[in-house]
Amino acid sequence: MRFLHCADIHLDSPLRGLERYEGAPVEEVRAAPRRAFENLVDTAIGERVDFVVIAGDLYDGDWPDFNTGLYFARQMARLGESGIPVFVLRGNHDAVSRISKSLRLPDNVHLFDAGHAHTILDEQLGIAVHGQSFATAAVTEDLAASYPSVIPGLFNIGALHTALTGRAGHEPYAPTSLDVLRSKGYRYWALGHVHAREIVATEPWIVFPGNLQGRHIREQGGKGAELVTVEGDRVSTQPLALDVLRWTSLDLDIASVPDEDALFDLAAARMRAALQEADGRALAVRVRIGGSGALHKALVTRADDIQAELRRCAIELSGGRIWLEKIIVAARPVIDLERLARGDDPIAYLLQDFARLRADPSALAGVGQDVLGELTAKLPSELVAGADGLHWDAAETLRELLTEAEGELLARLVEGDSV
Repeated sequence: MRFLHCADIHLDSPLRGLERYEGAPVEEVRAAPRRAFENLVDTAIGERVDFVVIAGDLYDGDWPDFNTGLYFARQMARLGESGIPVFVLRGNHDAVSRISKSLRLPDNVHLFDAGHAHTILDEQLGIAVHGQSFATAAVTEDLAASYPSVIPGLFNIGALHTALTGRAGHEPYAPTSLDVLRSKGYRYWALGHVHAREIVATEPWIVFPGNLQGRHIREQGGKGAELVTVEGDRVSTQPLALDVLRWTSLDLDIASVPDEDALFDLAAARMRAALQEADGRALAVRVRIGGSGALHKALVTRADDIQAELRRCAIELSGGRIWLEKIIVAARPVIDLERLARGDDPIAYLLQDFARLRADPSALAGVGQDVLGELTAKLPSELVAGADGLHWDAAETLRELLTEAEGELLARLVEGDSV
């Protein structure tokens, strides 16, 4: 017996704010979840799997119209024509209370109810799938604790949308423990909600497949589903990369880069390697230029020219398959910052303030609110709302802005009057 386990598909995720990125392939990025889902369906049919489990967040919220539901129904009908049943539960993004449209799905689709945990049997396949959908967007109780008892003589699967005991970057929904999951006696736990693949345990198998398609720079690397094979008492899993657009970061250190041409050559070599590793997929790349070297002054004074050349280089070497999502300049000048900071002059005071903010996240957050709060209030709501909006209150973003500001100020104050 073989089956596919996937989760966190987020069909038709709006991905707000893409238009603000120069050269962003907006339509390609927004279409990526659908194309990855089609890869999933193609794989299920091509591999002749026995069934598919979708462990939550099939959708990304309420539908603006019926198109999303009709698209899903068409893909499920394709599986139905090949005799492949699908077991679906809803997670925090597609909870019952947030899906306002109703659409009858093909008979091969089995949707778990949100009212209570229950079991769906397929005696022909010899399986019992246990699950419960989210009733609201935020479920804080341990749903797994009330899952049904194991059905003897069948292969028992638990489908659950959960953060377990907590996972960084994810809300602690439907919290539960390994002890609770193991106490059920199921052979496989098909989990969702966490967007990074993780084999939590193998006795029994407890698996996060990760999301099907990365949607932003925080979701890097290969994405897809889990192909599970059951042979008697033996269970094995294999990750399948089904994504069509991949997100990655490139760090370029200027310490050994003598000039701009050398920087472009280094960037081109790294981008070629990333493109090869992505196996023909389109790439969204964040470039971070760091380290300390003589090139720092040019990075500050000729920032627009250098960034434009990096983008041109990406287009040329990839035939348009690489999009530079962002270029961060975090390089530093070749100066003794510690010595300067010990001085008794405005530059020393400036460096001391930067060091204080870097060491105190709460102070940095306060400065960020004072400086950026008024600007944020004036921006269009679509740029600051939701998971894909601007998050200038996020610690990572504030540290990036602090580093960029420090580098530019040092270049102008220390590296010469000609700056």
